[in-house]
Amino acid sequence: MADEFKQEYSVDVAASPEDCFATLIDFDAYPDWSSTVCSARVLARNAAGLPLRVEMELDARVRKIRYVLEYRYKKPREATWTLAEGDVKSVVGSYRFRKKGSATEATCTQAIDLGFWLPGPLRRAGERTALKQSVEEFKSAVEKRSRA
Repeated sequence: MADEFKQEYSVDVAASPEDCFATLIDFDAYPDWSSTVCSARVLARNAAGLPLRVEMELDARVRKIRYVLEYRYKKPREATWTLAEGDVKSVVGSYRFRKKGSATEATCTQAIDLGFWLPGPLRRAGERTALKQSVEEFKSAVEKRSRA
């Protein structure tokens, strides 16, 4: 993961690592809880049924961005992804779930290279805000799911 673009954000989730993992891989539900995901579609699954390739369309305010991510898992503690194809130059990321008392610490790390130049401070601030919002929305979705 290129350090120049790398961002990380952690949050404590009032749910188990298994609940976090289940929410993470339920891509069909992303448009229901993520403010930026317009659509998410699983293109391929492994023998265990876990999503391997997922196509997403995001509303990036200025324009919609489409990409396909390839996933790897260490169920139920970690998922990593890389860009297979799309409207950006590079995407690398991960979610790690660590039991922390009665909660789970969820840490998302990602590096996105949009493929065009933006001033460093502007790019980093935008990426930091977007990552925080995404993880906080994920937390809400996990907690809602675990209460249901």
